[in-house]
Amino acid sequence: MWDVIVIGAGAAGMMAAAHAGQKGARVLVLDHAEQPGRKILISGGGRCNFTNIKADWRYYRSENPHFCRSALARYRPQDFLALVEAHKISWHEKEDGQLFCDESARQIVTMLEAECRAAHVRFQLGCVVRDVAHDGHVFAVETVQGVLQARAVILATGGLALPKLGATDFSLRIAQRFGLRVVAPAPALVPFCLAEAQPELAGVSLPVTVSLMGRKKPCFTGGMVFTHRGVSGPAILQISSWWERGEAVRLNLLPGRDVYEMMRTISQKRPKAHAAALVEALPARLARYLIHGRMDGRPLAEQPAKSVRVLANYVADWTIRPSSTEGYAKAEVMRGGVDTRDLSSQTMEARSVPGLYIVGEAVDVTGWLGGYNFQWAWASGAAAGQAAAERASV
Repeated sequence: MWDVIVIGAGAAGMMAAAHAGQKGARVLVLDHAEQPGRKILISGGGRCNFTNIKADWRYYRSENPHFCRSALARYRPQDFLALVEAHKISWHEKEDGQLFCDESARQIVTMLEAECRAAHVRFQLGCVVRDVAHDGHVFAVETVQGVLQARAVILATGGLALPKLGATDFSLRIAQRFGLRVVAPAPALVPFCLAEAQPELAGVSLPVTVSLMGRKKPCFTGGMVFTHRGVSGPAILQISSWWERGEAVRLNLLPGRDVYEMMRTISQKRPKAHAAALVEALPARLARYLIHGRMDGRPLAEQPAKSVRVLANYVADWTIRPSSTEGYAKAEVMRGGVDTRDLSSQTMEARSVPGLYIVGEAVDVTGWLGGYNFQWAWASGAAAGQAAAERASV
C-alpha cells in the first residue's frame, strides 16, 4: 500500500512526487519509459527553457482562463528559480523573461531526481500501466508487473505531443473512465501547413504580427519562417494554439510601419526607384514574390496610386489559410485535456473522485511559448503533490 502513486515521470510528475514525499508520504513513480524527463531533455534546444519570470494566468489558454491562477500564485517562477540556484545550476535570461540553463537540460532532470531521492520517492521505470480502478477506499493500479495499491493517484502522463517520445492519451482515457469531461485535444505550438506552400520562399525569415481573421485577440508579434510545407517560427507557434481548422490567419509583414507611406516616401525621394525597393525592408526573395504580378516594370513613382495602395495593403495584411498543422509529431504541447470544471483549482483533485489528481499537460491549461508550460507543470505538480500527501495522511 503506497500513500501516493504518480503515473508519469515527466516534469509535472516528478515535481508532484517530490512535494508529496517532502510531506512525508510514501511515493512511487511509474513510467513506461526507461528514463525520466525525456521531454525535458529535448526542450529549449537541449538547454531547457525551464520557466518564464512573467508567468501568470494571462499567459495561458483554457476554457476557464482563471483556473490556473491559484496554483501559479502559490508556486511562482521565483520559487522554481530558487530551487535551480540551490542545486547550483547556472542559468541565463533570454527575451521576454525566458530562463534557460547555461549548460544542459539534463541538469533539470538530475535536480528533480535528486529532490525525489531526498524525499525517499521510489521509481519504477519501464513499467507500463494498464488501468486504474477505485473501490471507494483505495486505488488499484494495474501494471504489466502486477497490481499496486495507493490511497491517492496522480495522473501526470502529459498529452499527445511528440509521440516519438512515447506520448499517449492515457491520462485522458483514465479521466473519462472515472466520468470526468475532456475538452477536445489538438496540437498546439505547432507549425502550419499551407495547401499552396511556396518552396522558393523556404528558409526566408522575418518578424511579423499575426492574428486570426475576425478576432482582435490573440495577437502576437515575433519571428516567422517559411518552410517547405508552410510557415513556422515563434509568432506562428503562438497563434496555432488558438487556431481552428478552416480559419484564416492575418500577417503584417512589416509590423509597426505604414507601408503605403513608406512606398510614397521612396517614390518622392528616389523617382527612379522601382517597387523592388521593398527589398530594403523585406527579405529579397519575399519582396520579389509579393511584387510579382502586382506591379509592372515602371518606377514606383509612375505606378498608379491604386496599385501602390493594393501592394501596401497586401504587405500589411497578408492572409493565409492553413490547410492543417504539422500535427502532434511537431507540436510542442497538446491543448485541451481534462476539463477544469471537474478539478479543484487549489489541489488539482477530481471533484467527483477523492484522491485522484491530474496535473500538467493533461489538464486543459496550455501556456504560451517561452517556458510557460514548464511553469504550469511545476505549479500544478506542487499543488497536487502536497494535497495528495495530506489526503493520504488522514
